[in-house]
Amino acid sequence: MKNLKWQMALSAALVMAAIGLHLIHFMIFRDTRHIFIYLLGDLAFLPLEVLFVTLIINQLLSNRDKRVKLKKMNMVIGTFFSEAGSELLRSFLKFEKNDALLKTIVLHDRRWTDRDFNRLLKQLPDFSYAIDVCSGDLPALKVFLTQRREFLLSLLGNANLLEHDKFTDLLWAVFHLTDELGYRQDFDRLPTPDLQHLAQDMRRAFGLLVQEWLAYMRHLKHDYPYLFSLAIRTNPFDGEASVIIS
Repeated sequence: MKNLKWQMALSAALVMAAIGLHLIHFMIFRDTRHIFIYLLGDLAFLPLEVLFVTLIINQLLSNRDKRVKLKKMNMVIGTFFSEAGSELLRSFLKFEKNDALLKTIVLHDRRWTDRDFNRLLKQLPDFSYAIDVCSGDLPALKVFLTQRREFLLSLLGNANLLEHDKFTDLLWAVFHLTDELGYRQDFDRLPTPDLQHLAQDMRRAFGLLVQEWLAYMRHLKHDYPYLFSLAIRTNPFDGEASVIIS
């Protein structure tokens, strides 16, 4: 409301200034014909001025604003992977029985191009994850997610993520899995249907997490090569990855 009042006041002031200047012109030169000639000329150029301001300048400003928002958003996503995401990937991989995923992701290295990243990102949604909840440590996963619940909640409140639907879906999937695990106390006595339900929840969260991780790696390779170098040397999909450069 305050912005609207300010805009109306500014508009009224500009209109009054234009009228006042034309009156001064008339009082000095007493030539209405000259005033209307220039007024008509200005009106003739008005459509071009509107085109230039609204379509060109506005588009440039909009693109700049999108780049700033994208940069801030990727900073938040980077914090997520630093604090929880990468370790969560390692935890999920202990339940994953499909070796094809490991072989595909590990191929990702410094020589990859945007085309390689985009190709895999298109393939991942159709990938068949083979989660076996009995092959990993469910109590440890429960503890890990519970300890990072407050951190994940803080991410949901970040305004920079409002336009990133996929990452928001990932957070909700992780939250849901956290709640499911949190309500269970004895994982050794869970019936088969319940284990299958947990496996489905893990597949959902794992699939979204892999896609976001790969998209974030693409961003690092393009904008922050030194961060990408560290990410490759700590690749959670590469069992032989080492932070030590040899």
